[in-house]
Amino acid sequence: MSLPFIGAFESTYLPAHDVDVAESSEHVLRWRADLELMRAGGVTRLRYPVRWHRVQPERSVYDWAETDRVLGSMRDNGMRPIVDLVHHTSYPRWLGGFGDPGFGPAYVAYCEAFARRYPWIEEYTLFNEPFATLFLCGHEAIWPPYGRGMGPLVELFRNVLPAIAQASRIVRELLPEARHVYVDTCEGHSALEPGGEGYAAMANDRRFFALDYMLGKLGDGSRPFVRDVVEAGGADLLDAEPGHVDVLGLDYYAHSEWAFRRQRRSEPAGRERHPEPSGIEGVTPSPQPVGPAALAIEYARRYDLPMIFSETNIRGAPADRATWLKYTLDECERAVAAGVPLEGYCWFPFIDSLDWNSLLARADRCIDPVGVYWLDEALERNASSMSRSYAMAAAGAASSELPAYRFTDDVAEWVAGLMPQMEHYDWIDAPDEESGFLDGGIVVARAREETAA
Repeated sequence: MSLPFIGAFESTYLPAHDVDVAESSEHVLRWRADLELMRAGGVTRLRYPVRWHRVQPERSVYDWAETDRVLGSMRDNGMRPIVDLVHHTSYPRWLGGFGDPGFGPAYVAYCEAFARRYPWIEEYTLFNEPFATLFLCGHEAIWPPYGRGMGPLVELFRNVLPAIAQASRIVRELLPEARHVYVDTCEGHSALEPGGEGYAAMANDRRFFALDYMLGKLGDGSRPFVRDVVEAGGADLLDAEPGHVDVLGLDYYAHSEWAFRRQRRSEPAGRERHPEPSGIEGVTPSPQPVGPAALAIEYARRYDLPMIFSETNIRGAPADRATWLKYTLDECERAVAAGVPLEGYCWFPFIDSLDWNSLLARADRCIDPVGVYWLDEALERNASSMSRSYAMAAAGAASSELPAYRFTDDVAEWVAGLMPQMEHYDWIDAPDEESGFLDGGIVVARAREETAA
């Protein structure tokens, strides 16, 4: 049985620049045409943002006019949105971010207001990637409030996670037939040498923290990362009232798998290395990845929830993306064959994103070549080998029926560890008309290659 396809549009807000990706990509102007393009490809279920930062322009004001138009159009045309209420740093500018003491009450009120206004909604994501977002904000100093280390991270956990849990309980009561689709990163961590084993074990525990909090499964504090949270003053988080989750969404990218070792001076070609505490460094992509199927099996055994493959993409030429689509769909099919209850596959986003080359630190309108349809300098939506493969798969084609285009050099280096899982593919060259794609002014920029400052 083919895996149902789920579309997606992005709208992450850049508070420092008062612009979001939906505006930079002109989706806010072209949404009717974009949705029609998706429907023409046979996809009617989609992850779709509600832009809190525009819905609530002032503390005491909600403006639902645009949301009414877009969601109403979807409903009239038979589309089924999985509404995304907060995507990364998409909070109102007046709020001050996730560290603001007023975040919790404002966020819960917003979620409740949404649920009361749209009682027909079938699926919703209350907060996209809560662990990954708070980790980048509170531990890695990538996004506001630019915290670094366990202390600031625990403070963000304390300020945000109880609010998500409370919102999930309220929305469940208001929309008892709707499903909360909880989405976060699907990670895997390993050691390259004995010296990295302890850090890998901690990282493998860390990836589950936010979801275990939501489900009341943090335990007694003896787990490696949970112990670190307690030592940083977060013991109260272990006894918090849990929330509610109906469906687990897994977001997997090539950089979702890391390997750890003692810190070294030289950097392996094609991979990034990042110093960690205690003389350990992390290398990504991992040179010894297990791949998304194995990780999905692990998550399924741990949580026993319905699941979707909720995000993936790769930065590169359209043919690179088409091959990554084939590979990740292949992995999803393997997971389903192993008993994983996957209900859908989502390539994120449907059109190219923008400004992820600086991790949204700058608003340069720099096109990020990751979409099903690629954007040119005029932001026109363009078909390609990727959109053709996507349409085939959305129509029910198995991964084995999709073409495997040879990766461009940079992407081949980036996914080198996963290539043994693709060795059975019948490789062909990219279409001639796409041969110069990456020489046409579009810069492939990997996440975390530039410092967000």
